[in-house]
Amino acid sequence: MEIYLDQAATSHPKPQCVLTAVQDALTASNGNPGRSGHQRALTAARLVMHAREVLARLLNAPYPDCIIFCFNCTDALNTAIKGSLHVGDHVITSSLEHNSVLRVLEGLSQKSLISVSIINPEPNGAIDPDKIAKAIRPNTSLCILTHASNVTGAIQPVAAVGALMKKYGVRYLIDGAQAIGHIPVDIQALQCDLYAFPGHKALLGPQGTGGLCIAPGVRLRPFREGGTGSSSDSILQPTEQPEGFESGTANLPGIAGLSAGTELVYSEQTAHLLTERRLTGMLWKGLSEIPGISLYTPEDAASRVGVVSFNIGDQLTSSEAADRLDALNIAVRGGIHCAPLAHKWLGTLNRGAVRASLSWQNTDKDIETFLTAVRSLR
Repeated sequence: MEIYLDQAATSHPKPQCVLTAVQDALTASNGNPGRSGHQRALTAARLVMHAREVLARLLNAPYPDCIIFCFNCTDALNTAIKGSLHVGDHVITSSLEHNSVLRVLEGLSQKSLISVSIINPEPNGAIDPDKIAKAIRPNTSLCILTHASNVTGAIQPVAAVGALMKKYGVRYLIDGAQAIGHIPVDIQALQCDLYAFPGHKALLGPQGTGGLCIAPGVRLRPFREGGTGSSSDSILQPTEQPEGFESGTANLPGIAGLSAGTELVYSEQTAHLLTERRLTGMLWKGLSEIPGISLYTPEDAASRVGVVSFNIGDQLTSSEAADRLDALNIAVRGGIHCAPLAHKWLGTLNRGAVRASLSWQNTDKDIETFLTAVRSLR
């Protein structure tokens, strides 16, 4: 039987409610939302609106229209970054970021369109908000910070940074890829302007789904243009939210599945959080007791999500270890995890790390079997 510990890449298994919602969207609810006035199109439009309402409730967004749907979290980050920046702007970010942020910024920087300051974390894996404040310049227009590292699992001080950015009048974008669905997220308490999230990870939705939560009053330039079902008499892209940011036919089956997954997460979040935290503690403690294991994830349970990264001994590469675990029917991820600067900071850029990531759907038996397998690789 497979043991799946790659939840940080995509959640598995998908709950039955998600599978049913996808099927229903392809059959009973199938229509093109916002494009026609017949019953199927109206049913599809209501389904999309319900999904916005569910996500807005989970994120404590003031209005459902704060939510725009994207292809994934990468698409949401591109929408937020490219829709915010102008030539000459300065951006502050961290070395913990995913390439979904780093490559966008580097591409703009190499064209001499923007400048970027990258802040390294402290020894505990968290960014010091004071260092971000000291990096602010007169032309600083955007700060980007991951909510939780996809390499170490370390939760970042996103609320403290939010308060600083509000004080200095700097737009604030949070990458919620490894946080939403794992820990409570309140965009108003975080004081963020933009919160990007995937649908296929801890929200349990299908792959190819995600979104961006845009706080009221925040204006973005649309990242792509095309048909929106509104202002069809104009060849100019509308800027109204959300339709101005959702050109083309919506991924109705994906949005339906995401809606169902999010409702499950919202209703059971407290119980799921406790289970995930207990299992992560069991995993971290078990690995820490194995001789020769190097751990890169914080010990403090309140400072991490369900991601535990490590290496085995001095010779075995992370990819070799992951392959050997796969041969034992255990799914983990080895390598750089699309976060090269985080691995450079850790000193693991050449070797990578083995990442075991879990959710409330895992079991004590999964962890016990995994630990036994790791001991056998030493």
